[in-house]
Amino acid sequence: MGFFDFLVDKGKELFGMDGNEAEEIQNMLTTELGDRITDLQVTFEEGAVNLSGSCDSLATKEKAILLAGNVQGVSQVNGDNLSTPPEKEEEEAEFYTIVRGDSLSKIAKRYYGNAMKYPVIFEANKEVIKNPDLIYPGQTIRIPKLTD
Repeated sequence: MGFFDFLVDKGKELFGMDGNEAEEIQNMLTTELGDRITDLQVTFEEGAVNLSGSCDSLATKEKAILLAGNVQGVSQVNGDNLSTPPEKEEEEAEFYTIVRGDSLSKIAKRYYGNAMKYPVIFEANKEVIKNPDLIYPGQTIRIPKLTD
């Protein structure tokens, strides 16, 4: 998957003044994703986050990358060292950065041809988006493939 770029001045205000950014990101990921990631290790240096550990699915890996990247002060996230089970066949979701004027229904219309499919996007991003009516420009989300 490589490095993912994020807008450094957008996102959740997480970092305190103590300089323990990696620990704060790790605590946030553990709170949001629970035991879906084991052996989680986080490093943070000059805006770049490196994640390692074992994820229960590709979706969890993508959510960890997005959660870490949607934090103010983070410009890049590397999830190459987050492993997923080889037996799970999953298609990578597309990442989308929200722009001014977007809504989940507008994004659903663009990707799925149906604005009423916005709950699919919301469900795929519940850890990143707490309220479907409260998204912001610069936030990056997952756009999963539609399953029949």
